Amino acid sequence: MADHLLLGIDTGGTYTDAVLYSETRGVVARAKALTTRHDLAVGISGAVEAVLAEAQVPVAAIGLVSLSTTLATNALVEGQGGRAGLVMIGFSPDDLKRDGLADALGNDPVLFLPGGHNVHGNETPLDMTALDEALPQLSQTVSSFAVAGYFAVRNPAHEQRVRDRIRAVSHLPVTCSHELSSKLGGPRRALTTLLNARLISMIDRLIGACEDYLQRRGIHVPMMVVRGDGALISAAEARLRPIETILSGPAASLVGARHLTGLDNAVVSDIGGTTTDVAVLDNGRPKLDAEGAVVGGYRTMVEAVAMRTFGLGGDSEVRINDRGLKAKIDLGPRRFMPLSLASHLHPEAVVSVLERQLRAPHMGRHDGRFAVRTGVPERLASGLTAQEQALYDKIGATPLPLDGLLLSTPQKATLDRLVARGLVHICGITPSDAMHVLGGQGQWDAVAARLGLELAARTKDGTGKPIAETPEALARTLVDRLTRQSADVILSACLADDGVGALDPANSISIDRALHRVPGIVKFRIALDRPLVGLGASAPVYYPAIAEMLGAVSSIPADAGVANAVGAVVGQVRNAVTVFVTQPEEGIFIVNGAGDSVRLIDEEKAFSLAKERAMTAALQAARANGADEPVVTLSEAIDAPEVEGSRKLIEARFTATASGRPRIAQEG
Repeated sequence: MADHLLLGIDTGGTYTDAVLYSETRGVVARAKALTTRHDLAVGISGAVEAVLAEAQVPVAAIGLVSLSTTLATNALVEGQGGRAGLVMIGFSPDDLKRDGLADALGNDPVLFLPGGHNVHGNETPLDMTALDEALPQLSQTVSSFAVAGYFAVRNPAHEQRVRDRIRAVSHLPVTCSHELSSKLGGPRRALTTLLNARLISMIDRLIGACEDYLQRRGIHVPMMVVRGDGALISAAEARLRPIETILSGPAASLVGARHLTGLDNAVVSDIGGTTTDVAVLDNGRPKLDAEGAVVGGYRTMVEAVAMRTFGLGGDSEVRINDRGLKAKIDLGPRRFMPLSLASHLHPEAVVSVLERQLRAPHMGRHDGRFAVRTGVPERLASGLTAQEQALYDKIGATPLPLDGLLLSTPQKATLDRLVARGLVHICGITPSDAMHVLGGQGQWDAVAARLGLELAARTKDGTGKPIAETPEALARTLVDRLTRQSADVILSACLADDGVGALDPANSISIDRALHRVPGIVKFRIALDRPLVGLGASAPVYYPAIAEMLGAVSSIPADAGVANAVGAVVGQVRNAVTVFVTQPEEGIFIVNGAGDSVRLIDEEKAFSLAKERAMTAALQAARANGADEPVVTLSEAIDAPEVEGSRKLIEARFTATASGRPRIAQEG
């Protein structure tokens, strides 16, 4: 059998990683390139070209491409995404108050239409009058639509009719809730659908950029994308269901961690530019979150690894609270573009401004901070208010200092909204800049990093003293803060896994004493019962100290910086389909799922049809996602209690799961 090479690509907030992997030899070559938000293909091609050059192999040797990404996760953590219109069928405005839906919706438009179904799939007539009246104007102010119908998982007909009408008028992407989950819980399903709609343009751009590059390079092989539970799906499926790629990068890193370390039991923490993702390996397998992934504070209906994602990374915003007698520094949750990186990309635009600000006798409110466009397509800037548009027009592709951009206090809130839409980056000091000052990193402009920290060190606390004597002192403070916050988030995830999630490490005096080994008559100690695996390009810099603070054995694999890309190519395709049987009245059985509703008068025949439907649909989905010779398993859950001496079927669920390795293209 030929030793085909598998190309793994991971697109993160700061870096795009690539690896060439052999199923017999392991990692053959690895490379990194900066993620280029304005044109993702540039970063992808940079990483892939570098890895091909290192391996010195022809593109014909590649048999499969697999992509993982943290872009969707980062967008939800930072509250970013395109503007989406939500259409609720059969729901009332009060339903927005449930499951955080109103908070997630924010200022995006919502329409309520009469219609929907009941638990057995019977309909309330659908009225699309309000939709027809609103669509012509609404379609000009959003980039996508989300459609959620009452009990659509039992009968999706109304969602499908609304979807078809929206597509015919607007020609925009539309996500239906029944396409994402078969679970009951309308508001949470609507929330998941809304988030999916917001992510569509971002993931579509990523996959399109990757496909365009591969096409130009002559790499004509299957392309897969990592799902949030670590399984692989086809690029076409990922385009339709980008919400399933939340936690894609973290899931891939977990698969990669197991593969690279061989550890069956470990705490895995992956630090990137934007987030830190923490999960637990038990007996060689990552746990799945049965309730649905939580990202950015929202509980979705996406099945994913039981991983907790925190807005803490090497590029986290440094927040200095100088109102107390002693200044307090916190990191995150927003990602900033590090000054060292901004100056590396724009040599003429940053250092001279920082030097000017340092020459001033007093520190300005916005010193050391710049704004720059992210470079997303103009169509994603639709629906801006007049104030937002005016400010956005002033910001260009070159970093602009905030002390010249923001002329009034309300403009700061306007800028924050542009950042939340993913249209603008803020450039400022970050832990990555601190590491450039201390010599732990050196890939970008250390001069800009030092100037930025020198400026920030002039900030005075409540006693009137500067918060740091030197840039080096402030840099050590920032690294120490990242170490402590990392320990807190890792402990938080582990305590939640142990069932004591109510204990907040960041606000516990006992944990603080234990982490800092404070002496006393009563000594507090903390330790993990398994190794701490540190992943990410900066893991070797930060994680030995974090593991020491946590009383854990540190395990940082040689390929820690590309673990996501490794995990992307060693996973399996896996698809699950659930079909339901309910009994609305004596002697009548309704089969719902994987096709039109069917009414039968024989329970055994209804169960048999449900099993057949589930297994057929799961196998079809796995093959459509590129699985080679998938194997299917079936599980069932039947809720049929005895009521006054007779058996009453409430619901039967038949779930078929088909899995297999992806097909690999044959050379030549």
